[in-house]
Amino acid sequence: METAEEDICRVCRSEGTPEKPLYHPCVCTGSIKFIHQECLVQWLKHSRKEYCELCKHRFAFTPIYSPDMPSRLPVQDIFAGLVTSIGTAIRYWFHYTLVAFAWLGVVPLTACRIYKCLFTGSVSSLLTLPLDMLSTENLLADCLQGCFVVTCTLCAFISLVWLREQIVHGGAPQWLEQNQQPPNGLGQQNEAQGVGNGGGENAALDQPANPPAENAVVGENPEIQEEQGDEEEEDNEDEEDAVVEDAADANNGAQDDMNWNALEWDRAAEELTWERMLGLDGSLVFLEHVFWVVSLNTLFILVFAFCPYHIGHFSVVGLGFEDYVQASHFEGLITTIVGYVQLAITLIVCHGLAALVKFQRSRHLLGVCYIVVKVSLLVVVEIGVFPLICGWWLDICSLEMFDATLKDRELSFQSAPGTTMFLHWLVGMVYVFYFASFILLLREVLRPGVLWFLRNLNDPDFNPVQEMIHLPIYRHLRRFILSVIVFGSIVLLMLWLPIRIIKYLLPNFLPYNVMLYSDAPVSELSLELLLLQVVLPALLEQGHTRQWLKGLVRAWTVTAGYLLDLHSYLLGDQEENENNANQQPNNQHARNNNAIPVVGEGLHAAHQAILQQGGPVGFQPYRRPLKFPLRIFLLIVLMCITLLIASLICLTLPVFAGRWLMSFWTGTAKIHELYTAACGLYVCWLTIRAVTVLVAWMPQGRRVIFQKVKEWSLMIMKTLIVAVLLAGVVPLLLGLLFELVIVAPLRVPLDQTPLFYPWQDWALGVLHAKIIAAITLMGPQWWLKTVIEQVYANGIRNIDLHFIIRKLATPVISVLLLSLCVPYIIASGVVPLLGVTAEMQNLVQRRIYPFLLMVVVLMGILSFQVRQFKRLYEHIKNDKYLVGQRLVNYERKSGKQSTSTPPPQSSQE
Repeated sequence: METAEEDICRVCRSEGTPEKPLYHPCVCTGSIKFIHQECLVQWLKHSRKEYCELCKHRFAFTPIYSPDMPSRLPVQDIFAGLVTSIGTAIRYWFHYTLVAFAWLGVVPLTACRIYKCLFTGSVSSLLTLPLDMLSTENLLADCLQGCFVVTCTLCAFISLVWLREQIVHGGAPQWLEQNQQPPNGLGQQNEAQGVGNGGGENAALDQPANPPAENAVVGENPEIQEEQGDEEEEDNEDEEDAVVEDAADANNGAQDDMNWNALEWDRAAEELTWERMLGLDGSLVFLEHVFWVVSLNTLFILVFAFCPYHIGHFSVVGLGFEDYVQASHFEGLITTIVGYVQLAITLIVCHGLAALVKFQRSRHLLGVCYIVVKVSLLVVVEIGVFPLICGWWLDICSLEMFDATLKDRELSFQSAPGTTMFLHWLVGMVYVFYFASFILLLREVLRPGVLWFLRNLNDPDFNPVQEMIHLPIYRHLRRFILSVIVFGSIVLLMLWLPIRIIKYLLPNFLPYNVMLYSDAPVSELSLELLLLQVVLPALLEQGHTRQWLKGLVRAWTVTAGYLLDLHSYLLGDQEENENNANQQPNNQHARNNNAIPVVGEGLHAAHQAILQQGGPVGFQPYRRPLKFPLRIFLLIVLMCITLLIASLICLTLPVFAGRWLMSFWTGTAKIHELYTAACGLYVCWLTIRAVTVLVAWMPQGRRVIFQKVKEWSLMIMKTLIVAVLLAGVVPLLLGLLFELVIVAPLRVPLDQTPLFYPWQDWALGVLHAKIIAAITLMGPQWWLKTVIEQVYANGIRNIDLHFIIRKLATPVISVLLLSLCVPYIIASGVVPLLGVTAEMQNLVQRRIYPFLLMVVVLMGILSFQVRQFKRLYEHIKNDKYLVGQRLVNYERKSGKQSTSTPPPQSSQE
């Protein structure tokens, strides 16, 4: 290959030689056009890519075979290669079977049998444990239960490691690092410490350093005075932490240096991969890992389940609460939690005793164990107990809405306690999630600093685990009680009180119909599928809903701010803030002595400044008007009235609209209220969307409005046509095909006639169509995936009706129609001409659809096997006769020919 003098390799920057010629294998030009084959191969091994990272062109190599290679491989070579491949496949099959048996059989089964043995409570179970391990009774159930046990133990292990990292990097609590002071749970010393902190707090309140800030906070919320003492206590703790922190970090660093060798651990982490750990690399090293996992399971079951359970059991029996615990249907869980509480109290007492006798190592170990138990209990309370309380309170406050009583809930709990508790926990979790989402939306609208008393979940410095580690128990307990009061009050305001008002004003509106009725003209399953697959995704996938809610909140805030003269407090005043910032250096003393402060900075901002050793973060000053506490009280009253009215509208308008619309379809039959509410909510959303669009078009003039209406009408017509084809015809044909191929042969005997319900078939077809579309989009690239991606990319506003009909609807509908019609024509038109009996005709008509499906599947399997044999043939040929590969130059369709022998054209991405 001849190269010019200026042609150099893009990797080694050397020129080409007869032994090492230069190639141009991709679209790149200029100084990076040419490359040596050896350099490219080395770079591909390093980057693990098969294409150019700049032009995305896939590199191509042409194979070079030995001159003595025959035109067709001998049979003995093919047979030898086939035997070798079969032997390799069998070896891998045995190995992967052993891996699956070890991880999916031995590990969970061992964990389950050991768990049952420990909690049986008899010596005979320990003696018969080896025989129980080999028992074949309840294998599947024990394996599933063992998988759950293994998952819990692994999660506990990972949580312990992560908690250790939190303590190491975030620092241990002050009482753990001190030599004399025990944990915050001890009574007398905590009281002494609280008195000391209280004195400092009062002194801080008496200081005239910044009285406007303190007065502003007291005016904002009288309940914050107690919180202020806790904040000052944290400030004192932070000051004391600064003294001990360096020595503690030095000791921890020295201990880490003694116990950890970073280089060795990094090397071990590089060698230990998931494939090697699980045994997927072909080695038997995973058997050692199986042994360690079984040992770890046993240890964690013994330490974190067996011991706390029996400690709790002794406590429950000793206190005489055994009958109450058994009546709860969750004896094991409650007993274990009681055991953890008893263990935490014991650790606190032992920590105090160790501190008194100055056993530093024991004191530190007991303190760390107490932190682990404390964080575990707090996680259970925050994630488990609190949502459960919210769920039950929501259910209790909404009993009249569903015409239910507490007796009904008690009966449902007695019949299925686990399901009932899970559903209430799930409802409470959804409530907490949406409440937190609404708080985040409020933070986007309100002035930074208004919601300082609520934790900012978007704050990068917010770490709930660090709060669990550092804050004392009474702080968490008080926060939990306040959260229950706040969340419970909101439920009363937005659920219980509106229900009472609705029952008083509209006696016939409630209760909601939430029971399943057999006289419904439509299938409940079909309505569920329609709701889950069509209505709810259309509502949840719209970003306009959040923008509307944000706009409503902003409008309400502006209105309330101007009515109560709290605009600066709620939304801030940027111009006034800038003026105040310019006047701040000159008027600091005047502001400090002003009885009515101009700028209130807030306790939370000052507290954040102390913690972060800087200025207040996420806070804007505001102007404080006269009679500020009264205005805040009126603001809260106005907010409660607004929430009450909004709740009344949400509980009545969608359901009323949905009932009115569904009455045209179902008549007087009772329909599940979930569907009427969803239908009404969807109609309300469409109405609001249309109104907002028209309002946005109004300033543009009548001509522009007519043009927009024309464009939208055309777009709606196109969308309706596409919806009829893709959301109507295709799901109906798909549901009928599924009914004929799968459902009818399995459910209807040959001597009976199958009945088809087009509505149910269409509803099931919608589900099947969505599943097929999702699988297609996740699969390899082919024409259907390309078309669906193009339709998604165009969207509704740029919908191409001709493209959708020609490329998507016509091929799909044609295939479905052929799948439905060809078997029917064969069974009803061709088979009777053969002179067969009526029974045979009936058999053919009923079984031809699954038979043709089996034929298609068999043909697909045969085609796959043919492709695999071709790959095996190429593999055998390459193993025996391949001597090398030559890089293929990139050739444009209308360009100059390559200087080398033209190889086959390479594929491009």
